[in-house]
Amino acid sequence: MSRTRPSRIRHISPPHGTVLAVGAASLALALTGCAGGTANGSADLGADKDARVSVNLRGQNAKAGERVEVKLAEGRLADVSVGDDEGGELAGRISKDGRTWTSDRVASPGTTYEVKAEDDRGRSAERKFTTEAAGRVNKLTLAPGNKTTVGVAQPLSIVFDNPVKNKKDVEQHLKVTTSNSTEGSWGWITDYSGKDRIDWRPKEYWKPGTKVKLDADLNGVNSGEGGGWFVRDYDTSFTVGKDQQVDVDLDSKRLTLLRDGKAVRTVPMSAGTPGGQKASWGGVNVLMSKEGTIRMNSETVGLGDAYDKMVDYSMRLTWSGMYAHAAPWNAAYFGNTNHSSGCVGMSDGDARWLYDAVQVGDPFVTKGSSHKGNADVGNGYGLWNLSWDAWQAKSALRGGGSAG
Repeated sequence: MSRTRPSRIRHISPPHGTVLAVGAASLALALTGCAGGTANGSADLGADKDARVSVNLRGQNAKAGERVEVKLAEGRLADVSVGDDEGGELAGRISKDGRTWTSDRVASPGTTYEVKAEDDRGRSAERKFTTEAAGRVNKLTLAPGNKTTVGVAQPLSIVFDNPVKNKKDVEQHLKVTTSNSTEGSWGWITDYSGKDRIDWRPKEYWKPGTKVKLDADLNGVNSGEGGGWFVRDYDTSFTVGKDQQVDVDLDSKRLTLLRDGKAVRTVPMSAGTPGGQKASWGGVNVLMSKEGTIRMNSETVGLGDAYDKMVDYSMRLTWSGMYAHAAPWNAAYFGNTNHSSGCVGMSDGDARWLYDAVQVGDPFVTKGSSHKGNADVGNGYGLWNLSWDAWQAKSALRGGGSAG
């Protein structure tokens, strides 16, 4: 689930300045603008030079994506607040010497802020500025859904609407919190759709019962050329369910559900026809969704007119169309021949049982001699087919981060 946070905290270096003059006689202060700026880019807005306050952002087209910085010429700041026109507030902190307040997060594009500052002598000042409009806006899609229960192989996955060039900056604003300090890493890849995507996976499968939360504090972050600004924050949370795995043995033509490492049930099946594009994908494919009864048309996955039918108990394993599902038309091959167009087919009864038993996020591990290799890492959740070192290398903060 995504959340809209007003504005919170951002990074910034001081471009131009605005001075908030602090009057000596009263709490409120009349501000007088000057035509020129000082050497450091701050404009003086008052005659009482012993109580001058300056702000690094000013005017109607202030630079977005910068931290707000409020400086006091003499004395100590007692309190600073920076609120936006939607009722939000930028949190921040006062320096040890009391002279500077800096926001924790950057100013969002297209937002009007009001700065209120008070010094240790009770004198105050106010000023407003508006940041430049966003122009192009970037959005994202999160998986899994908020407050869901998932299997032990489910990654956190973010697909971006527009390209992300500033991968380091974006990644450092993504915070994953777990209930048991699970070790994990982000990795940048290209989604099957061709869009930029970043996933977070643990080093090993999740431990059952782990609670996971993502805070994507992206409001005010620039994704780079062609991508645009993020203008909101996002979050999602989920709980890891039972420890389950589905083993698909292409040699024995049998499928086994394991729970806590022990076999629950084994059923006969027929997987993809060996020797070509109809062969099944091997390795670890994570159950992406339980889609029930759907229409499957071979033309949508580049297999010509091989099939076009309604299929029950459909469990998606890749974006390219590999499913586990009921396949009563293939009954003669269950347990003896792999003779499908790439999917793992079972009887109606066995498919119904498996559909009810599995969780989104359960790993399906396909082994044997007749698969066509591992699916691309972005074709579903193929990240478990990479070593831990190879996965970490895809993090922009670890020196990698190239999509692919």
